[in-house]
Amino acid sequence: MQDRAPPAGSFTTVAEPAARGRRLDRFLADAIGTLSRSRVKALIEQGLARRDGSVLSEPAEPVRPGATYVLDLPAPVSATPQPQAIPFPILYEDADLIVIDKPAGLVVHPAPGNYDGTLVNALLAHCGDQLTGIGGERRPGIVHRLDKDTSGIMVVAKTQLANTALTAAFAARDLDRAYLALVWGLPNPLAGEIEAAIGRDRRDRKRMAVVARNGKPALTRYRTLRAWQTAVALLECVLATGRTHQIRVHLASRGHPVVGDPVYLRRVPAVARSLPEPIRQRLLDFPRQALHATRLGFTHPRTGQPLNFASEPPADMAGLIAAIECDLRPAQG
Repeated sequence: MQDRAPPAGSFTTVAEPAARGRRLDRFLADAIGTLSRSRVKALIEQGLARRDGSVLSEPAEPVRPGATYVLDLPAPVSATPQPQAIPFPILYEDADLIVIDKPAGLVVHPAPGNYDGTLVNALLAHCGDQLTGIGGERRPGIVHRLDKDTSGIMVVAKTQLANTALTAAFAARDLDRAYLALVWGLPNPLAGEIEAAIGRDRRDRKRMAVVARNGKPALTRYRTLRAWQTAVALLECVLATGRTHQIRVHLASRGHPVVGDPVYLRRVPAVARSLPEPIRQRLLDFPRQALHATRLGFTHPRTGQPLNFASEPPADMAGLIAAIECDLRPAQG
C-alpha cells in the first residue's frame, strides 16, 4: 500500500471481538485504511500508540477486544527534501562531485526522526542548479554513508555519470578508504583481519551483530597505530566490505568496542578500571563513537585521474587522544 497521509491528530478505534489476537500494527493499519503496516509499525515503535491510556511500543502485541486504541498521527512532511543553508567543510568540488569532511552529529539523509537538518538538505542548498539530475530527480547522489556520529570524508555525486561510476566503485571496493578508531583494550595481534558475517541482532533489531546464520559476509582489516598500556588503542581500519556498523560490530565482537559507542558498548570495560582519574572518566564520558573516516581515494569518474583526500580527527576526538597521550604511558612494542 502507498501511504495516503491522514490529517495530523489522533486516530481512535475500539477493538471488536473478531480482532482478538491480531497483531496491533495490522489491526490499526486496516482500521485507518490509508497507512501501510510498516508505517503504522514505525509509529508504534516511536511510542505513539496507546491502549486504554497505556503507551504501547510493541507492534506484534495481540489486540484485546473491547479495548480502546489510539494512534497519534504526526503532521505529514514533504517527501522531497528541501534546501537548507547548513555549513559543512568542503575538501574538493567540481561539476561532477563534491568531497566533504562530515562533522559528527550531522545526519546524511532524511529519515524518521530526522526529516530535515541533514547533509542532503545542506547539499541541495549549496549545489542548487549544479545538480543536473540523478535518476530523473535534481538531488545529490549519496553513494555511501557515514553514521550520524561518525565524522570524516564522504564523496557525493552531482551528476548521473558520477553517481553511476562511484556507486560501482564502492560496490567493487575499487577505492582506498580508511578509518581511525579509538578502542578499549589492546588487540592481539596488533594487526590483522576480522572476518565474520553481520546481520540483525535477534534480541535487538536496532543493532547489528556477528551472526552464524543469515548474515552478510564482512571483512575488516586493521592495524594498531598507537597503544597506551593495554587499556586503549588507536587503530586504522580498512573495509573490504561495507556492512552497516561493520567496524563497530567487528571490533566489539573481539572485545575492543569503540570508545563512546552508544550502541555496542553496553558496560564499563574491565580495562577501564586500571586507568587513573580523570582520564578514565573522560574516556567513559566521550559522547559519541570515536570513529573518523580519515582517508578516501578514488578515480575521478570523468577524467580518470586519481583523487586522494585525508582528514585529521575533529577537535573532540583529537583532544581525547591528546589527553590520553598526556596521562598514559605508551605501550611497549
